[in-house]
Formats: sequence, C-alpha cells, structure tokens
Amino acid sequence: MEHLASIGFLLAGLALLYIGAEGLLGGSISLALRSGLSPLIIGLTVVAFGTSAPELFVSTRATLADQGGIAIGNIVGSNCFNIAIILGVCALISPIQVSSRLIRQDIPVLLAATLLFVIMLLDRYVGRVEGAILLTSLFAYLGLTVWLALHHREDPVATEYGDEIKAPSKSLLRDLAWIVGGILLLMFGADLMVRGAVQLARAMGISEVVIGLTLIAGGTGLPELATSLVAARKKQADIAVGNVVGSNLFNLLCITGVTATVRPITAVGLSNLDLIVMSALTFLMVPLMISGKTISRREGFLLFALYSVYLFVLFRVG
Repeated sequence: MEHLASIGFLLAGLALLYIGAEGLLGGSISLALRSGLSPLIIGLTVVAFGTSAPELFVSTRATLADQGGIAIGNIVGSNCFNIAIILGVCALISPIQVSSRLIRQDIPVLLAATLLFVIMLLDRYVGRVEGAILLTSLFAYLGLTVWLALHHREDPVATEYGDEIKAPSKSLLRDLAWIVGGILLLMFGADLMVRGAVQLARAMGISEVVIGLTLIAGGTGLPELATSLVAARKKQADIAVGNVVGSNLFNLLCITGVTATVRPITAVGLSNLDLIVMSALTFLMVPLMISGKTISRREGFLLFALYSVYLFVLFRVG
C-alpha cells in the first residue's frame, strides 16, 4: 500500500507539473508577443525557460525540504534524459541535421556551463556564491542570445519558430490567468512529486538521488520531450535540438543557480559516474556544431541504448 500511495503522489504531481508547465508556457509566449518580442527571441528564451519550469519547481521544493540529492539528481538526470532520450527518439523519427548557426553557437556555451557545473559539484556542495555565479552566467547568456537573435534574423530556426509561434491570445487577462494558474499548479505538483519520491525511495530501499536521476528527471522532462517530438515530426530539427540545448542550459545555470541561492545544496548520494555520463552525453553533441553533420537513426538508437545501460547500472548500484 505504501508503494501505491507513493506512486499515486508521483503521478498526481507529474500531471499537475505537465498542465502547469503548459499553462505557464502558453501564457508567457502570448504575453511576450504582446510585448513585441520576435518569435525567434521567444523560442530561444521563453520556450526554453517554460519547458524547464517543472525542474525548477521540483528542485527548489526538494532543496527547501533538505532533499538535496533529489534536487541535483533531477538536474543531472534531466540533462541526460534530454540528450539521450529526446534527441535519440527524435533521430529515430527523422535524422537530425542542424542548419541553424544560432543553435550551433549555443552548444559550446552548453559545454562550458557543464564543465563549470561539474567543477562546482566536485565537493558535492553548491553554495549561495556559486549559485550567484551561475545566475550571472545565465543573464550573460540571455543577453548574448538576444543580441545574436537580433543580428541573425534570417537564421533557419527563425523561420521554424515563426511558423510555430503565431499570435497572442485575444485576452491579456487570460494570459495572466494561465501564468498564475500554471505557477500554482507547478507548486502543488512539485510538492506532491517530491513527497512521493522520498516515500518511494525509502520504501524501495534506494537512494533519493537515484529517484531524482530517473523517475523525477524523466517526469519533469516530458514538456521538452513533447516539444521536440512535435518538431521532429515536422522536420524542424533546429527547434528539436535548440529545445534540448536551451533546456539543458537553463537546468545548469537557472535551476541550480536559483535553488542554491534560495538554500545551499548538498548533493547527497551523487556519484562521479552520474557527472561523467552527463558530461559525456553533452560532448557527444559536438558533431552537431559542425555544419552538415547529422545524428542518424543508428546514432539515435545508440544514445537510447547508452542511457538504458546507465539506468541499469544506477538501479543495480542504487
């Protein structure tokens, strides 16, 4: 019965997180359009933040509850999930070739952010000063992104975002209601998911960080998965990859930065293997920086297989 209750909390939390993220994202995009922002800037910033909102609320809630393993596990696991599963599945649907110069330029930034994150976690502790450094890096990245978007209006990804992000809703009040409602649902969903995760970890006798790296990371990664799968079906490879790169950057810089600033994080149970896998998967994106390189269906399957092996090792050890 205890297992069923824990799973019930997890599923209820997941449902609220998904609905809340959709509401927050939809309202934010419409509001941004009213403010005069271009679809390109919205796609590279607002969409990336919106799809990462579940991770932000879950990690912050976990840290406030002294569950640092879940908080960091969610961030590390989400980045692994985004690359291995989302890009892997998208490549299986349609081979991925990045033509956008903007997206290719973001990949070195992601590599640098990953390296900075790993260095900070060598002592398994992220303090407020380190959180402030990550947030400062985030604002610098956002400023660079907006500047590049303004100077590359003809970039292929601009056309893709222009096709997807049309016009604001008919009511400003509706936009605000979706934003406020989305935030409330994210708060309640995060609370339920963290509560369920802690109970399930204790009932199964595994560490909380393993739950964060797997179940929670996969659950909070659903908005990114949905966005990228739709893009892959429409042959919009730049959006599919840009969504993963942007989300991973927000996970490292925004979510870790905000969470650590609110309360220092102690990453109990996180292993070197987890950091190595996240770093290795991130560096596997380097070929996408080179114009003309493609993630084939075979390579997509390889990403999926590598992640499956990692999960097997996690549960065997955890």
